[in-house]
Amino acid sequence: MNSVYLARIQQALQYIETNLNTNLSLSDVAKASYFSEFHFHRIFKGVMEETLNDYIGRRRMEKAANKLVCHQDLSITQIAHESGFSSSANFAKAVKLYFGFSPSQLRNPTKKHTKESKIGKIQSKYGKVFSPSDLYPTPAINNVIVDGRKQQQGAAELDMKTLIKGEKMDVKVKDLSEQKVWKLSSVGGYEESAIYQTWGQLIDFAQTRGVDEKAQQRFAFCYDNPVLTPLNKCRYEAAIIMPEAAQNTTVSAPYFMASIPAGKYAMHYYKGSGADAVQAHLRFYSDWLPQSGYEPDHFPIMEHYLNDARVDGFVEMEIYIKLKAL
Repeated sequence: MNSVYLARIQQALQYIETNLNTNLSLSDVAKASYFSEFHFHRIFKGVMEETLNDYIGRRRMEKAANKLVCHQDLSITQIAHESGFSSSANFAKAVKLYFGFSPSQLRNPTKKHTKESKIGKIQSKYGKVFSPSDLYPTPAINNVIVDGRKQQQGAAELDMKTLIKGEKMDVKVKDLSEQKVWKLSSVGGYEESAIYQTWGQLIDFAQTRGVDEKAQQRFAFCYDNPVLTPLNKCRYEAAIIMPEAAQNTTVSAPYFMASIPAGKYAMHYYKGSGADAVQAHLRFYSDWLPQSGYEPDHFPIMEHYLNDARVDGFVEMEIYIKLKAL
């Protein structure tokens, strides 16, 4: 794919993300990408492999589902209005059509709800089997405390409303200064082969600009929840910290320059398989954030890699969430 096309589509995606709760028009999105309105819908479908309307609809549903899970203090009606729907009834209909479950079922999943579910668009169109219980972290231990008594239970047997007290998350709150980075987007989302290919390209790119492979500080910007979004459509950007001497230079697409903004971040250490890392992300939101006095800022989760998973076969990293006060 032509690098200029990819860069312009990236601009369109950023515009969509910023304006998801508004009535997005083809004309406005095309203008943001500097493509002709007449040709834009064909170009978008060719690059993204879904129509503009399908993409916008999918992103609205994914964002709304994340709010239902992570913002239990907000009513379903509030989330409906914040998601651009005129009423909670229209919102409930759209959620049911897409996921096969109602908003209340996403918020409080039970085995009964799973049996009563219908096949939603997420499965029929995107081939992703979805269960609301996957939106919540699986307890990492089998010994749990329920009503003051220790019980042996498998994770699948735990009712979502049961109070479970497991091991405490070791989270540090750190102040980070701004860091300039080189970036490269994965064209295959969170697919492992696509991520490895992206890192291979960016590592070589940084080496040609004087940053030795062993000295590189590598971060990933992870925009989407793979429980809700098909892996190949998740947005993943590899990033390497730029040396100060390179910060006044320019780069050409598909590479681009960006920054890790200064601010307060929560950091949690993780070591394990890449596939299981989503559990560490979920626990961050369900176990630590509600008790922390903070809420996540409008910035994607970052992963700071401490090893090379392509060589070691496992991931060792620090997971960062940008914070703001409640």
